[in-house]
Amino acid sequence: MNTLEWLGTLTAIDTTSRLSNLGLIETVRDDLQRQGLQPWLSTNAEGTKANLFCTLPDQAGGTQGGIALSGHTDTVPVDGQPWTSDPFRLTEREGRLYARGACDMKGFIATAVAMVPEFLAMPRAKPMHLALSYDEEVACIGAPVMLSGLRERGIRVDGCVVGEPTSMKPVVAHKGLNAWRCRVHGKAAHSSLTPRGCNAVEHAARLICAIRDLAEAWRAEGPFDEAYDVPYSTITTNMIHGGIAMNTIADACEFTYEFRNLPVLSPAEVQARISAYIQGELLPRMRSEFPGASVELENLATAPGLDASEQAAVTQLVRALTADSSVRKVAYGTEAGLFQGAGIPTVVCGPGSIEQAHKPDEFVEADQLAQCERFLRQLAHSLA
Repeated sequence: MNTLEWLGTLTAIDTTSRLSNLGLIETVRDDLQRQGLQPWLSTNAEGTKANLFCTLPDQAGGTQGGIALSGHTDTVPVDGQPWTSDPFRLTEREGRLYARGACDMKGFIATAVAMVPEFLAMPRAKPMHLALSYDEEVACIGAPVMLSGLRERGIRVDGCVVGEPTSMKPVVAHKGLNAWRCRVHGKAAHSSLTPRGCNAVEHAARLICAIRDLAEAWRAEGPFDEAYDVPYSTITTNMIHGGIAMNTIADACEFTYEFRNLPVLSPAEVQARISAYIQGELLPRMRSEFPGASVELENLATAPGLDASEQAAVTQLVRALTADSSVRKVAYGTEAGLFQGAGIPTVVCGPGSIEQAHKPDEFVEADQLAQCERFLRQLAHSLA
């Protein structure tokens, strides 16, 4: 199948993160096996999700080194979105290809898989690899499992291109993503008897305000990196629930907060500051009202930032192939930081615009897929 046919096949399979991605993974696996390749899968604990890794050996049969092409197979939901066409049936209108995942990021995957026969026919001196992951959209869960599998198998990769939508322009850095759930436990009482209770909602509000103070300090004092669209780290509280009635002091309150840190800012240090406020200020106040008061923190997601080296061979290669020397750094996260953390130099570059991702009527332009084909063809030729 060509790129367009592969994109139609991949987008027809609903891989919303709450569902299994096995239908997509097995479709790709079976096609690669028919070409004489030996892809291997790594799964989640339940066996309902899988990563796929496949090496395209060099002309001498070598499997070590070379470049990996990485993409996540899961997508965000379409629930409640006003689509004008079936999100799981690829529809072309005026040079745009509409479907859930067409941009983020099945367009890149379709291009890479469609070009495998061409890659295999090239006299490459280095291998290429396909790395398809699960559950990137819900905290980058799958990629660490795959990277662990690489270590166990002793597979070495020289560089990686993560094909997130960047309009085929290299992105060399992005922020880290960290999401936490906080549960505040107080003591219930009738609202007319406030001294007998410990209001979890009000104490949670103190912590939320402390988190907001941290956000305002970053905005005013940095650290800054003007290459980002938002040039400082951010932290926000976006969901909260607490209480059972307007005349009952709340004994529980739960909220989530998320921070996106510049690579120079340690997520552990950020979380240490929040924990220090809880232990040093919040809990003493709560326990003066109710000795059994407590605060629980649960990490929901952690994905490291990316800060690619300009001296890395893969960075220089992608810059040369795209004829683009601009320094682009983005606020959204990808799996690139995980690959970099595993010792694999990584750059983000793929078809489509992030502006189209996650929206109703998500699309990728056909011209972007054509650019991606040319880029991957040149990349493969560079390995000769």
